[in-house]
Amino acid sequence: MLRIAALSLGLALSTTYAIAAATDPAPGGAYKTDPSHSSFNWSFNHSGLSHYTARFTKVDARLDWNPAKPEASTLSVAIDPLSVRTDYPWPERVNFDAEIGGEETFLAAKPITFVSKKIHVSGEKTGTVEGLLTFRGQTHPATLDVTFNGSMAEHPMMGVPKIGFSATGSIRRSEWGLDFAIPELGDEVTFAIETQMVPADYQFQ
Repeated sequence: MLRIAALSLGLALSTTYAIAAATDPAPGGAYKTDPSHSSFNWSFNHSGLSHYTARFTKVDARLDWNPAKPEASTLSVAIDPLSVRTDYPWPERVNFDAEIGGEETFLAAKPITFVSKKIHVSGEKTGTVEGLLTFRGQTHPATLDVTFNGSMAEHPMMGVPKIGFSATGSIRRSEWGLDFAIPELGDEVTFAIETQMVPADYQFQ
């Protein structure tokens, strides 16, 4: 009975969310990342055997959203490289997260930023965001493939507008001076982003 009740509640909430999103979308304006409903994972080929995967836990994206003309929107992102998490299984032996994010290693402890320069709408809910990625003190072009998942003027639980996006992309780390161990460790780094965004003036409790 508890399982049936939980499923019924889940279906009811899903229906409520879908109706709210379809009939009353979020207004335009300034939005920011909801960190409790967002993720940033990245991976690269490891010795041809797997795709080693890690994530960042401190990502602050700011969006000036124009729903009537999405291509007129602007996006900026700041990532704390020291927030990298690898889930290394033996932390008592080595602090692998600190080694990767440290001043002399992979992420070099310098802020990672992305600033949009052009947004192109390719479909009803798809598009690309072209911008400049600054990493390890160097800046080069980068592109995100973005899917607009939907929005609502008032989230049933949070009581504020929310917007949802998924994004993917890739870079070649050698362009940022990280050419060590290629090809044993892949040059191409791919990333997958999931995010919900709230008004920029929202105060998280």
